[in-house]
Amino acid sequence: MNTFNDELITLTRDCDATLIPYGNASTLKKEDQVRITQALGGSYTVMVKGSLFRIEGKDADALGKKISEGHKEGKKVIGTASEGAVWEVLKTCYDPEIPINMVDLGLIYSCELTDTEQGGTNIGIKMTLTAPGCGMGPMMVDEMKAKVLGVTGVNDVKIELVWDPPWTQDMISEAARLELGMD
Repeated sequence: MNTFNDELITLTRDCDATLIPYGNASTLKKEDQVRITQALGGSYTVMVKGSLFRIEGKDADALGKKISEGHKEGKKVIGTASEGAVWEVLKTCYDPEIPINMVDLGLIYSCELTDTEQGGTNIGIKMTLTAPGCGMGPMMVDEMKAKVLGVTGVNDVKIELVWDPPWTQDMISEAARLELGMD
């Protein structure tokens, strides 16, 4: 659900943030006033003094929100992963500027599962970004990797950023096009 909240929220503590679209790490300070422009996939895009920042779910309490549970370190891999489960978690990854998940935006070009002899499944993902110079790319890759690692049976995840074919708006799913008012 896309959330736009016109209410000013005062941060309750300092928190890490990423400047959009450049990807620069920043710290928002306690008592800064922010507006949530997007709350999707467990992270928040906020407007602060005319600039957009992304706040990860681990820092949601600074916004007065519940902290989301991310990938737990040291999880024991049991069985093999389901392709459907991997695609479902990929649909919880969002571009911080566009309120559509990365699958429906057409940014995920392939997702290959390989079961290992030792148990578990290795995942190989090829993806792109809406623009090659997007500074948010590394953060989006890290988020996707952490979420896929949390899928039952996943042993390892390798994500490759590719630029061929170049992404175009034609790659957006029909449902997402309707949601964005493009049709």
